[in-house]
Formats: sequence, C-alpha cells, structure tokens
Amino acid sequence: MARSPETEAPTDPSARQYDIDAAHPLPYGGGGLPTFAARDRGNGQGGLMALQVARDAPARGMVLRDLTNAKIENLAIPLAHQTAAAPGASAYYVICPAPPGRPLSMLTRPWSEAVIIGQVLRPIAQILVELEQRRITHRAIRPNNVFESQTNLPVTLGAAWAAPPAMHQSEIFEPPYSAMCHPSGRGDGQIADDVYALGVLLIVLATGRVPLASLDPVAAIRRKLELGSFAALTAEEKLPPIISDLVRNMLAEDPEHRPPPTLLLDPFAARGRRVAARPPRRAQRPLQIGSTTVWDARTLAFAIGTQPEAGFQSMRTGDTMQWLRRTLGDATLAVRIEELLRHRATEGRSDDTRADAATVMRAVVLIDPLAPLCWRGTVVWPDAMGAAMAMGLVTEPPLLEHMEELIILEMIPNWAMLRPDRCDFTGLRIESRRHRSLLQTRGPGGGLPRLIYSLNPLLPCLSPLTRDRWVASLADMVPALEAAVGADPSGAEPLDPHIVAFIAVRSERRLDSEVNGLNGRADEAEWLIARLRLLAQLQLRYNSRPLPRLAGWFAAKAGPLVALWNNRPRRADVASAINTLAAAGHLTPMLALIEDPAGRSADAQGAKTAAQDLTTIEAELASITDGGPHRTAQAARIGQEAAAVIGLAALAAMMTLAAIG
Repeated sequence: MARSPETEAPTDPSARQYDIDAAHPLPYGGGGLPTFAARDRGNGQGGLMALQVARDAPARGMVLRDLTNAKIENLAIPLAHQTAAAPGASAYYVICPAPPGRPLSMLTRPWSEAVIIGQVLRPIAQILVELEQRRITHRAIRPNNVFESQTNLPVTLGAAWAAPPAMHQSEIFEPPYSAMCHPSGRGDGQIADDVYALGVLLIVLATGRVPLASLDPVAAIRRKLELGSFAALTAEEKLPPIISDLVRNMLAEDPEHRPPPTLLLDPFAARGRRVAARPPRRAQRPLQIGSTTVWDARTLAFAIGTQPEAGFQSMRTGDTMQWLRRTLGDATLAVRIEELLRHRATEGRSDDTRADAATVMRAVVLIDPLAPLCWRGTVVWPDAMGAAMAMGLVTEPPLLEHMEELIILEMIPNWAMLRPDRCDFTGLRIESRRHRSLLQTRGPGGGLPRLIYSLNPLLPCLSPLTRDRWVASLADMVPALEAAVGADPSGAEPLDPHIVAFIAVRSERRLDSEVNGLNGRADEAEWLIARLRLLAQLQLRYNSRPLPRLAGWFAAKAGPLVALWNNRPRRADVASAINTLAAAGHLTPMLALIEDPAGRSADAQGAKTAAQDLTTIEAELASITDGGPHRTAQAARIGQEAAAVIGLAALAAMMTLAAIG
C-alpha cells in the first residue's frame, strides 16, 4: 500500500545505542544485503544483526518509524537504525534480531504439504495480517530471506527495511506488473503482492527448486505474461492438491482476486475460494516489436513500454492496430489506439519526442490496465519516485532524467486519470503538483536536490564534500562540514546546492529564513554574511562544539566584512577580533561582531558626522579660494590710499618746518 513520504527524517530514540562489528559479517542473514553482527551496548544483548544500507538505495524511513520495536512474532522487527563506522567511511545500518537458523534457499529437499501449511503458510499469513493492519507491506518474501527455526516451529520472515521495497526481489517472486519495473521503482505495492510472493515460495518448497530459474529476467516476465503466472511457474510440476489450489488463487494476475492474508490463516477455506480467470487470448500469428515477439495483449503492452521507439513506430505505421484487429480479434482496443494516434497528430510537432513518449505511456495503460507507468523505456510505480530518483542521482543519470521529466510534464496524473479505479487520482495529482513546485524552486536550497531529499527521509547528504561520511541529520552535518573545509582556509565554499537543500529539508522549516537569505546575494559581503548566519544557526541548534576550520574559512575571507566599518581603528579592532574568535571556533560571536547593530549604527553616525565636518571645511576652503582676487584688489586700493595719506602728511610736515625756519 502506497505511503506518502515525509520531508523530515524519522527520529530514532535508540540511535547509536548498538555496537556494530564490521569485521564480523553474517553472510546469510540479510537476504542478500551486507549484514554484520551487532550488540546492544546498554545491556550487552547479542544475537543481533545490522543490515548495511546502500548510499543510492535509501532505507524505508516511514516503515522504520512505524514498525521499530513493534511486537510481531516470527518477523525480524527493526530495533533501531543508526550510523556507524565502516571500512573506508561511515555507513548506515538497520538493527534487527539475527535469524534463528539457515535461510530456506539452502534447503533443496521438497517439503511435505502439512509442514508447508503449518510452518510456513500460516505463520507468514499471520505476519501479513499484522502488517496490513499497520498499512505496511513486506515486499521481500523469498527463500534467502525466510529462515528455518527449530524442528516443528514456524519459520522466521527476514527483514525488509534496509532497502527500497522489493528492490532485491527476483522477478520470479514478483507479479509481472512489478517485476518489469526498475528494481528501485517497484514501490510499496499492496499486501496482495506479498501474497503472490508467498505463493511462489510455496511452489519452491513443494518442488524443491525455484521455477523459471534458468531464464533471464525478461524471458521470465514474458513467460508469465503469455501463460499466466500459475501456468508459467508450475509447468510440468506436480503440486500437492491443497498447495496447488491455494497457489492458483495466490498467483491471480489481478491483485484484487488474490485471497487476503486473513483467509490464508484457514487454508481449507482459502482453497475453496474460486476465482474465475480466463487464460490470455493468444493471437494466431505474432507481432514483432523490437526484440520481442508478441502473442498476446499484455506482452504487447510490455514490449511497447520497454521498447518505446519500436513500439511507437509500430503504432504509427498501423501494424499494431492491424494485428489487434485481424489477428488478436480485439477491434475495440485497436480503435482506442487509433484515437490516441489522432490525438497525437494534434498534440505537437511530428518530431516532438515528449509527445511520442506520452502517447506510448497512454497506449500501455489502455492495453494493460495492470501495467505500471512506462516513460521512455523506464518502468516505475509513482510511489517509488523518491527511491528511483536517489538511485538515478548516484549511479544512473538517465533514470534521473526520466523521473525529472515525468514531474515537469505532470505525467503521473495523466497516467492515473486513465486508471482511476486502480489508484488515487486526486492524491497523485496533489503530490505531483507539490513535487513540481519543489523542483521549480529557485536558489541554493531548491530544485532537484530539494525534491530528492524531500522524497527520501533517510537519504544521506550526497554532496561531494560529504562523500566520506554518512550525513543523515543536521547534527551529523556540522562536523562533516568542519572536516570538509580542511586545514586550508582558502578552500572552496562549504555550502554547495546539495548541502543547502539537505539543510532546508531536514531543518523542519526552522532554518527557512537563513536558507532563503542565501538567494540573490550579489554583494560579496552580503554573500558571506548570509552563509555565516546559516552556519552559525546550525552550530547553535545542532552541534555546539567548536568549529575552528569553518571559522578560519570565514576569517580568511573576511576582508569585505571588515571593510563595512568606516572607522579605521575600529576596522583594525574588528579584524583582530575576528581572528581571535575564529581560533575559538564559535560562529555566533563572529556573526554578532560583524552585524553588531549598535556598533554599526554608531560607526555610521560617526561617518555621517565626519562627512558633515568635512563638508563644512571644504566649503570654507572653497570660500577662501573663491574670495582671493577681490581681497587683493581691496588691499591694493587701501595701500594706495594709505600711501597718499602718508605722502600728504610728509608734505605738510615739510611745509610747516619751512615756515618756521
């Protein structure tokens, strides 16, 4: 059953409570996943195992949240999930009780009907009943993940929580509509899919071998589509009567026709439940689609969905419709495909590959309503988009491109609209619009990384700066950034798009203001302050230990911040104080020193006063300069007048002396 992903990682109160012995692997304990011995450091309890989570295949976060420490007998219940040291780098583990014995894959003898019913069917059916009540699916029922206990005791169903659902399932144990998907794109599915896998397990135990094991995955899927799952898996096999009747119902092609787990608790009642199922209609002559020879409608959908170029060409030339109408005898389906092609002719240019892909997607749904979403040859269920995008980001870029295109074009609601009786169209439309909105969010904390971390609550930060650490939370992020900066303060910026998006998603909106502050910062000083503000909040909220390297990085680049101060002595004091605080490794005092509203206000007021005084002085100097010629002329005139007065006085004195003498 599909479960909506959450944006924040589920918290685990027992995190880091367990010691994991990476030097002591348990090769048969994890159903194919790397598994190691573990011990509870609190009470010394042993007999535990730790399943290692792959970096590109996130654990089932919501299932771990809802199922940790639940009480379900004969099931490897998760006890905790945590990071721990691993060879080369830290890793993430899911802690569970170790299995009580060997996996059933190591037992090759056929089991008796009574033992199968008493020790396998009923115990696992009871587990599925309890999981269904919690709206959880298992999706990992297979021989190497079911373990033999002591004689005459029920088997133990192994863990299924440390990887995306059904990712490690063989196509033999999955219904065709799930087996054809990308391994990371099978989704939670329904409890009916677990019933199907249990039915295949009963065949394996009754016959002592795995059916169709000699075929490659594509051939096995085609065999199931062409013959039906029961006929394909039991061909030339003689099953015990009760097992045969049960398995026939459990392998019904339509999940709605399979018996619920509650009915399987009474095998005799389940045996009497008859499901009317017609074998697939087989054509008299085949149709060739790419490398696939098609004999029936469901195989046609599979061929078109997985080989879209060849499939679309066959539809465009009319070969598909002619085969449907004349050879398979399904004129109604042929008419519906023709309507699709007429719609395509009005939808865009003839070379529009996106319109071609949308036509192929719709054709697959029309031909086989049970089929998953097929886009450009990639096959997924919508609830598995998060896991598929995580794998695409790390290891398969084409897969990521296809998932991104599905979201941008809102193809998931278009797909759901064609099968409203088999999915929640309204819910998928709302989710699709939310995903598209996140994908189109601009700035360092948005876009594709933001969407991927939102869809995967236990996905570690995938930044190149944190590749050697499993950064699962913001408490892990702070020391990881400190280590990433290194001893060289002139290194690269410690906040790349992946790190900012991870912080934005995992902070539960508490750091939205700081993250949004990173947008649109063209000025270098503002750019630095915005980053310092975000990292200071990270240190303050999630990890208060000193961060001398991060602080040193800011101190080395603090020139534009120091230049914000106008007073020269104050600038020297701030520069000295920044270096002192950087050595202590605390970012909040550095931010307070740089922002310092009171000091910055006084500095600005001082600068304003100094500017006013300077203006006054310059005005006086200008006035003096402008009045110089006038004062020179006035001085000359006064000098001439004084000389004339002195001359007259001298003449008068001489005349007086002459008169006396």
